[in-house]
Amino acid sequence: MSNELVINSTQEGERIALLQDKRLIEYHFDRNDTNYSVGDIFLGTVKKVMPGLNAAFVDIGYEKDAFLHYGDLGEQYPSLTKWARGVQNGRSGTGLNDFKFEPVLEKVGKAESVFKKGQQMVVQIIKEPISTKGPRVSTDISMAGRYLVLMPFSNTISVSKKIVSKGERDRLKRLIASIKPENFGVIIRTVAEGREVAELDKDMQDMVAKWEQLSTTLRTAKSNDKVLGELGRTSSMLRDMLNESFDSIMVDAPTMYDEMRDYLQKIAPDKLGLLKLHNSKIKIFEQTGIEKQLKTLFGKTVTVPGGGYLVIEHTEALHVIDVNSGSKSNQENDQEATALMINMLAAKEVARQLRLRDMGGIIVVDFIDMRAAESRKKVEDAVRDVMKLDKAKYTVLPITKFGLLQITRQRVRPAENIITGEVCPTCGGTGKISASIQVTDDIDNSIDDLLVNQNQSGITLSVHPFLHAYYTKGLVSRQMKWYLKYYKWVKVVKDSSLGLTDYRIEDERGEEIQLRSSAAAMSRLQDREVEIVD
Repeated sequence: MSNELVINSTQEGERIALLQDKRLIEYHFDRNDTNYSVGDIFLGTVKKVMPGLNAAFVDIGYEKDAFLHYGDLGEQYPSLTKWARGVQNGRSGTGLNDFKFEPVLEKVGKAESVFKKGQQMVVQIIKEPISTKGPRVSTDISMAGRYLVLMPFSNTISVSKKIVSKGERDRLKRLIASIKPENFGVIIRTVAEGREVAELDKDMQDMVAKWEQLSTTLRTAKSNDKVLGELGRTSSMLRDMLNESFDSIMVDAPTMYDEMRDYLQKIAPDKLGLLKLHNSKIKIFEQTGIEKQLKTLFGKTVTVPGGGYLVIEHTEALHVIDVNSGSKSNQENDQEATALMINMLAAKEVARQLRLRDMGGIIVVDFIDMRAAESRKKVEDAVRDVMKLDKAKYTVLPITKFGLLQITRQRVRPAENIITGEVCPTCGGTGKISASIQVTDDIDNSIDDLLVNQNQSGITLSVHPFLHAYYTKGLVSRQMKWYLKYYKWVKVVKDSSLGLTDYRIEDERGEEIQLRSSAAAMSRLQDREVEIVD
């Protein structure tokens, strides 16, 4: 399994795509104007205390006040408050060697006993602004490195549950205990497995340096100031995901190339050879096929490889995904087998779509009804298997008798949304069509279905002149490739009455067996009907 990271720099920010075996599985847009990212630390001011919500609204400079629940304060909140006041007054140093902890905060308490209007506090963003809501913040401060997560005002050492070997867990705990500074807790990440003490110590020193930077900035900080910024989306992806399975990292801007080269030199010098600068005249997303995948994967309707399609709807409260069989419903012998086959294929695509669009909150998937409990269990397992690669926290519930699968997925950033509709070239903008780049895929799928599954022969394809040239020109045309693949000749003819995204397929008797027509083409058909009646 190969992984490629492709980064396209634009005036608005960086478009980041993660490919797995050439298929797009993650897409992010790191905007230049985003100043409130997950991990950023601010000096906020309490604006309003809400006893009914057991929370407070904190001003960190965003247009909407940040939300801080009592449960997000963390046990070490009193120690953090004491330390922050000491730093601002010049009494505390940057380290915590001689710092005396305060009693831990009660897990169950009242917001009004802790929050006071106008009170300053150090907070960290744990959830970015989404829709009409402001950021969500916490005072349980942590700093993430490549191998470790540093937590001040604690002395615990925890190991990722994904490291299952008891010997390795004990080894890592011993190493970290020998190098960690006093009064700092550490979470050992999964990628630390098998690493030597020198690598872990370097990562530890980088995070301690961050803490010292935070302390220095806090001395002179004013309300709403950012005292420590998290890495950009690109660098954080490199930090969290870079491993032995990566094959290449491609960027198309020299400045971004230099920045990433410096960052890789710090965290993984052995990976410098993977970084490449794209300097072709063809745009990087076009050359790698990402632009086409974006057009076909972010629409309301998404084709499932192998059969069927998904219809994805977004509402304020939840996301709804409907699974449909499409033209592949005749491949199995009975209805249950057909439903299982399509649902298994759709399950993998659903899990991929959640990660690709970064959809969070509640997701309801309406699978095709299956009577057998064993079939429903297979589909559930397929969803869980693919979602194991997802970094976000999630919960998958069993499929109900109505064929509904409920998923909750951690929402920390707004879902990615790409407009795939285009101005219709036929009607001049009075309507919308699905992505025109997808029409050739639709034609190829239709031809394959007719020649293989329905055993048709002697068919004729009528298309717009532009598409006619696409299928018939070239040393080895696509029309010839069809013949070499199916050993059946498909006649391709021009029809200027068809729109760019329209096509018509007729059998050997000249009878129409498939039609895709735009509103303009339908209008012409209605006009002909009127003429016949007259």
